[in-house]
Amino acid sequence: MGNPAFADLPEMVLGPLADRSDEEWHAAPAGKWNAAQIVEHLALGLEWSGKGFEERRARDPMTRRPRTLLQRLANTLVMGLGVFPPGRKAPQASIPAAYVPRASAETHFREGVARFLELEKLLLPARRADLFVKHPRLGDLTLEEWERFHVIHARHHARQIRRRVGR
Repeated sequence: MGNPAFADLPEMVLGPLADRSDEEWHAAPAGKWNAAQIVEHLALGLEWSGKGFEERRARDPMTRRPRTLLQRLANTLVMGLGVFPPGRKAPQASIPAAYVPRASAETHFREGVARFLELEKLLLPARRADLFVKHPRLGDLTLEEWERFHVIHARHHARQIRRRVGR
């Protein structure tokens, strides 16, 4: 059930940071997020979307709202091609603090992944097509679509992490 690659998120994101010093976790080019902030950004997205499913899971079946033209375009780019258009700012709720302790970012991220894996057990397959949480740019997404988004999003940021730490 769910997205098999989703369970691999901790290795994808945290693997390049294994055995790295706190200094390496907090190194970044000027004006860019460091690895701890990137991990926290991913954790915030997992937390927000996971909470949405937890809050809605007892509701009656839902119907996806029609997507706007911009949402359809964003879906094609992100979900279809795995491309995040340059220059787009992260939604405010997913912007990490200026300083994020390494341990708290890692724990927060692992908890977010675990939350989704628990939601899979609770919601799939019964609520596969009738439970949605709105993504700020992509519109209403199912649990499995959110998992797919999180994999694509984590892959994008894992490349940045590998550049930061030279892996």
